Amino acid sequence: MSLKVAITGNIGSGKSYVCRIFEEMKVPVYYADLRAKMQMDKKETIDKLVDAFGSHILADDQTSVDRKALAAIVFTDANALRKLNNIMHQRVADDFEEWQKDYLNEPFILHEAAILYESGFDRFFDKVVFVSAPESIRLQRVLDREDMTEAEVQKRMDNQWPEERKIAMADFVLKNDGEQMLLPQIIALKEELETLSKN
Repeated sequence: MSLKVAITGNIGSGKSYVCRIFEEMKVPVYYADLRAKMQMDKKETIDKLVDAFGSHILADDQTSVDRKALAAIVFTDANALRKLNNIMHQRVADDFEEWQKDYLNEPFILHEAAILYESGFDRFFDKVVFVSAPESIRLQRVLDREDMTEAEVQKRMDNQWPEERKIAMADFVLKNDGEQMLLPQIIALKEELETLSKN
């Protein structure tokens, strides 16, 4: 049975970049946000979302979700965000259960998730890796890659627990601050996880 390792980090930390490096090293990675988007395109998920938030979250074609409209609701209302997370987390959890069956003989598998601790999903994993970066660097990274204003990014940051809280809970921390070299940290962590999987 593979060691189940979650990898998380606040928005702009570079956790997806870290995961791509692990993939280059032949480690299977489950991208929760990407898989959630795939789930959101399924009719049964769309029906649940319309029940929860109303038909005004639908795109012009009325058969898909307008993600910007949904984001505008959930990132200004904590209860709405909780409702969305409850719907999507169950669908992603079920999807992950199926996905991991293909990798039972791997030393370890990675599950990348942005709000791992906030959702309480950390309890389903053997180990948790946290990717850390200063807030100013994270903010700039998101502004560089997303069509969002600084206020919109800040709103999303405010919906996540602070780094210090997550670092205290994580088993491993990778520093992606642009000062310390990231690759040697990842290689050392991979070796450590492979060793743990044998015990």
